[in-house]
Amino acid sequence: MKYRTIGNTKLSVSEIGFGAWTIGDDWWGHIDDDSATVLLRSAFDLGINFFDTADGYGDGRSESLIGNALGSNRDEIVLATKFGYDKRDSSVDRARHQERPQNFSPPFIRDSLEASLRRLGTDSVDIYQLHNPKMDALTRDDTFACLEDLQQAGKIRHYGVALGPRIGWRDEGVRAIETRSIATIHMIFNLLEQVPGRELIELGRDRGVTTFVRVPLSSGMLAGTYTSETSFGASQHRSHRDQAWLDKGLAAVERLKFLERDGARLLTQAALKFVLSFDSVASVFPTITNSSELIEFAGAPDVPDLTADELALIDEIAAQPAESIN
Repeated sequence: MKYRTIGNTKLSVSEIGFGAWTIGDDWWGHIDDDSATVLLRSAFDLGINFFDTADGYGDGRSESLIGNALGSNRDEIVLATKFGYDKRDSSVDRARHQERPQNFSPPFIRDSLEASLRRLGTDSVDIYQLHNPKMDALTRDDTFACLEDLQQAGKIRHYGVALGPRIGWRDEGVRAIETRSIATIHMIFNLLEQVPGRELIELGRDRGVTTFVRVPLSSGMLAGTYTSETSFGASQHRSHRDQAWLDKGLAAVERLKFLERDGARLLTQAALKFVLSFDSVASVFPTITNSSELIEFAGAPDVPDLTADELALIDEIAAQPAESIN
């Protein structure tokens, strides 16, 4: 495993991080507590020291699993979690992936943080992130004043913004980077879906904001296992992907097979190396649901870097990126 430092902080994180949404919710299939614990411990043993979660992932289940599995290693790991969704509101159908109402008021932030700290079994969070904020949240001075107070109190070390849930959040990203003292920005970015991610990565680099990337395999497309007949059940998170996305993605994957370099690296690993080719990206969170995926993805930092010629070809292929929804 290789490590990168987050901006001007003292936090060193593994290039491959563990995005813990998959162990909290059932949207990729159910992972029981014992299996989730094995995955978390195995990730740590493979050198992954960065674990990203949210209080909304399984209504706190993801945070609790991390706290139970890795609490004894707290000084050896970096913890990021998120806040902003009101889990008490039951007016939406979570089975249909509807988005909950949000609350970024200082009292709600403080209550949310204390609950996250209890579940994680720690007295501080390394990176506390606004979870999919809209523009109105980013213009609230009291929200960021509260985060500054929590930082001064030692409850959080740094804070940032996790953008989403649908691509189209360029303006929110620009606003956060240009007007708030965030340390990090977290977003979708991959070989096939580079808008608006590439612009925000570059803007963040210029402003000293470090990037974390999720969905680096374009919802599994870059694993190279889909066919034109692939379909997703209504309960699966990827069910939002339509046939046009599938067809366009399959055509692009065929053109990207050259990145495997006669077995020197897998396409998934090449996709992760592409994201890591941007020096202001500190860590990438592939979707990990089992041990074989974990081993494959954790090995990505050790495969050959992408060459300048390969990166130029990628730019040509990605000239018309597939529409993305997360």
